[in-house]
Amino acid sequence: MGMSVIISVAGDDDAEQILKLQYLGYQSEAELYGDWGIEPLTQSLESLRAELADRHVLVARLGEEVVGTVRGRVDEAGLARIGRLVVHPRMQRHGLGGRLLEAMERRLLEQGPVTAFSLLTGHRSLGNLRLYARQGYRQTSVEPVSRQLSLVTLEKPAQVELAASA
Repeated sequence: MGMSVIISVAGDDDAEQILKLQYLGYQSEAELYGDWGIEPLTQSLESLRAELADRHVLVARLGEEVVGTVRGRVDEAGLARIGRLVVHPRMQRHGLGGRLLEAMERRLLEQGPVTAFSLLTGHRSLGNLRLYARQGYRQTSVEPVSRQLSLVTLEKPAQVELAASA
């Protein structure tokens, strides 16, 4: 009998596992863009602990192991910003990323009020772009950052989520 993945709120004691997972999960992004200096790979444990205190952080656990994580916060204008969605490479393509994203959307809606959800990804991150499109996100802008990277902003109105959960 296999274990099921449980999604829950991250605690300070999860910080080291989250940082290791983030480092592992963002290797493919660094390779894709030829940049191993990206923030997810250089973030300090102290900085991550500050984020745990400052925003919503969820983890997906398989037993005691953190196999997925996502962060989010709602700004003053009601825009729910979601980021750092990462799933362990061996757990990818099984719907866990979508489950984490939906769980974060629900959590941010509970904090309220939320007008829309927003997230960023790189223009070459085709798997991410497909996942976000399946979850109802639509591209709103593309901002060149360097010759290798353009950041794609995707958004979804909160009303879509409200209607889906009613």
